[in-house]
Amino acid sequence: MPGAIALRHVAFEDLGTLLPLLRRSFPAVSYRDAGVDDLAASELATADLLVVLGGPIGAYEEASYPFLVAELALIERRLAQRRPVLGICLGSQLMARALGARVYPGAGKEIGWAPLALTEAGRASPLAPLAGLPVLHWHGDTFDLPSGAVHLAATDRYRYQAFAWQRHGLALQFHLEVTAPELERWYIGHACELAASGLSVPALRAQSEQWAPALALPAARAIEAWLDGLAG
Repeated sequence: MPGAIALRHVAFEDLGTLLPLLRRSFPAVSYRDAGVDDLAASELATADLLVVLGGPIGAYEEASYPFLVAELALIERRLAQRRPVLGICLGSQLMARALGARVYPGAGKEIGWAPLALTEAGRASPLAPLAGLPVLHWHGDTFDLPSGAVHLAATDRYRYQAFAWQRHGLALQFHLEVTAPELERWYIGHACELAASGLSVPALRAQSEQWAPALALPAARAIEAWLDGLAG
């Protein structure tokens, strides 16, 4: 069986705490790298689950990153065929665009730990275990809600933080997969972005050490609940 495939845009934004969960749920879990691997490969279209991970580019920047054309086509095809797709950060923005919604620069960076405000639908969704818990936000772009999608979560700064697409699509603008030690790679890889935003790495590190350990179990429960719903 194809199992689960995670599509990376930068090596250090990986499955994190979701990797052991997916290994328990699928016969195989593997990575493919956007911009390097063939996104038109049949295994990506037919995998039991496609996870589209984050990265520091825009979902609308295909002039600079031509692979986005194939990536958007892949996501659109899978969603149309009711094949499961989980999008995280950039992945959620690509899902929104693949479903016909606008993706665009927001009103400034949202980087750091803050809780979500779950909608009524969100409180009844697999995201319910995340209610009241800070999650990691790390984005500057946002999106409009695709027509037919169910709005699940917001923050004070950005209205659309998560949506469901029928039963087989889940888009999360935020990060629930991170650990404090692995975020050290992010502070290095995103050093220019952090400096340009005037953000303190020691402050982010302190937030991560406080909140990341408490997020792991509720995050696993949320994703497990969504995966269980795929079989229903």
